[in-house]
Amino acid sequence: MSNTAISSFINYLIVEKGLSANTIEAYRNDIVLFQNFLELENVDMVSVGEETVTRYVAFLFNAGYSPRSIMRFSSSLRHLYRFMAEEGMIPENPTDILETPRAFRLLPKYLTDGEVETLLSLPDVETPLGQRDKAIIELLYATGLRVSELINLKVNDLNMADCFLITFGKGAKERLVPFTDTARNWVEHYLNDGRIATLKGKDSYVLFLNRFGNALTRQGFWKILKAYGRKAGIGDKLSPHTLRHTFATHLLEHGADLRAVQMMLGHSSITTTEIYTHISMDRLKQVYFKFHPRANEE
Repeated sequence: MSNTAISSFINYLIVEKGLSANTIEAYRNDIVLFQNFLELENVDMVSVGEETVTRYVAFLFNAGYSPRSIMRFSSSLRHLYRFMAEEGMIPENPTDILETPRAFRLLPKYLTDGEVETLLSLPDVETPLGQRDKAIIELLYATGLRVSELINLKVNDLNMADCFLITFGKGAKERLVPFTDTARNWVEHYLNDGRIATLKGKDSYVLFLNRFGNALTRQGFWKILKAYGRKAGIGDKLSPHTLRHTFATHLLEHGADLRAVQMMLGHSSITTTEIYTHISMDRLKQVYFKFHPRANEE
């Protein structure tokens, strides 16, 4: 599968992107370096998760590569896994955790409280699709689900009375995730109105549907989110997992236990969850230097 994915990616670069031979060779070399690392880790390319990506960047730093080189390696990796995700070779892109090459950091982007409120205010809840979109955004922000987990939710996966859902993450691992009363209310509104209108008499176990009554796809979700992001003026901060990152960051900023956040996110390693503590610390420093009377003294 790994060799097939790489061959398809290289062919995509040649045929669809029209890149030069030198650029394609650079991509090949970057991918080979990553493959060598995966052999040491005994991890298959299609099984790579956020934890592996984090360890790879640390490996590059420890190996003495310059920040510029690491930026390039990371860029190649992002393009490869974005292609694999879009082609359905993997359920989600593990390199979403990386920033763009212009500002390489390990910290994922997240939204402020105000930006979340703006995003939540945009769906037109008088329409079936607007009700769906409102329910999606509320549920994502309330649970931190991966996009693949969201679009695979079945109606019976949600316990509306007790406000929790069952999801199956990486490796088909089952976990329980609580959600807010607000999210429940909007999901119920969608179930009792917008979803019925979208089904047009058809049957479906899937919770979130497209305008034709079929299961919403990852690409369909991303198209919806991008449209709202542009309206909210935060398009540059959005990725398919921005609300997941926001969920984790806001929980930790308000004092949540790191282990509890790890369980809700479905991280196999707490190292991945710890990334969000760095974001929270950045936020704490901003508050400190803004409000402490002696913070800016020289």
